[in-house]
Amino acid sequence: MRALTMAAAAHPGHGLDGLAAGFAHPFHGIDHLLAMIAVGAWAAQQGRRAVWALPTAFVGVMAVGGALGLAGVGLAGSESIVIASVLVLGAVIAAALKPPLWIAAPLVATFALFHGLVHGAELPAAASAPAYASGFVAATALLHAAGIALAIALRRGARHLALRAAGAAQIGAGVLLAAGAI
Repeated sequence: MRALTMAAAAHPGHGLDGLAAGFAHPFHGIDHLLAMIAVGAWAAQQGRRAVWALPTAFVGVMAVGGALGLAGVGLAGSESIVIASVLVLGAVIAAALKPPLWIAAPLVATFALFHGLVHGAELPAAASAPAYASGFVAATALLHAAGIALAIALRRGARHLALRAAGAAQIGAGVLLAAGAI
């Protein structure tokens, strides 16, 4: 799979700096966009404490990963883990899995670390690191909220099948990402 040795999704220069560049970053990569919406959707699909715990774990650990990425720390395979997050999060939504929080939160946090590393490593040269980081953290929280709203709208009655179908569609997108088709 070509994408396992290349970037998951090219994130070209946004033409922005600081806060605006950081905020725009998650919207410029389908891998980040899908994973972050999925975290919120899966959290709402599980309900109760997961609604706040999973997005909070993701944002907090992603910020740490972002700081590491900004500092030049890189982990081999980071982009592959980002693609894996799209696949796995799609699968857990499609299967409507509701593992205990002590399993779900570390899974989401692991993915968050790698998303953060990628975000931090892609800091535009002229951007302020703190402003950039604030932007991608804010955008991530917004995307989690969008996922939560989507799942809440779809989880009642027969509409819960639409949420599961969205998870299945995300698996398809993850396969296309891994194949380098998108």
